Amino acid sequence: NAAAKNAAVEVLTAQGCTVEVSDLYAMGFKATATAEDIKGEVKNADNFCYLEESKLAWEQGKLSDDITKEQSKLTEADLIIFQFPMYWFSVPAILKGWIDRVLTNGFAFSQDKRYSQGVFQDKKAMLSFTTGSLESMFSPTGINGDMNVTLWPLQNGILHYCGFQVLAPQIFWAPSAAAVEDRKSMLESWRTRLQGLLEEKPLSFVPLDCFDEAAFQLKPAVHEKHASEEFGLTVGIHLNKPLPPHSQMKAGYSKTD
Repeated sequence: NAAAKNAAVEVLTAQGCTVEVSDLYAMGFKATATAEDIKGEVKNADNFCYLEESKLAWEQGKLSDDITKEQSKLTEADLIIFQFPMYWFSVPAILKGWIDRVLTNGFAFSQDKRYSQGVFQDKKAMLSFTTGSLESMFSPTGINGDMNVTLWPLQNGILHYCGFQVLAPQIFWAPSAAAVEDRKSMLESWRTRLQGLLEEKPLSFVPLDCFDEAAFQLKPAVHEKHASEEFGLTVGIHLNKPLPPHSQMKAGYSKTD
């Protein structure tokens, strides 16, 4: 992961990008979302609700300094790369804490600004991570199941929910079990991809206006349009059809226009 991060910094900097790294472990970043994230008094200490209190604190400029520093970085960024080792089919706790605390209600999303109409729709984001298991184990017939299914909560439920244009993930399959030359090859593939990363087409998600405003169900016209298609729209919104292959791993695979 450190080598992949270093490669990204080097290649993107060479292209003229300004790259800033948040090394959460080195920063000692606090992973728990608590009342300590708010400066001064909270609105309702007896029945503390983090979602509401953090939104109010963001509006009033009362969020803790470690949160506001990361939010400033996000505001300035055109592309965010999350580099991590996959833990328990998800992100490590410290990164989940960053998501919980930095992507504050109001700052990163709201009832009116989410998914394709989200706050960060002009920004790109992507996951770059290592696995402990072989690629074959994360297949539709593998013991871990389809990696596309594993990625849906992260890429749709977090990144796309906040409006990001989500680039296809960069997956380093089981590097700890690979030969030295194979690990070098993984990094070279990443370096090559980084050369054109900013021009890549993002993954496809179903736009918000395809859903009704009451129950947020797909509109009948969308159902009708895709009735004859072999696969569903996405891994999560699949219309009870076979899951579309690679919809969370390759750009432009599903049809949502």
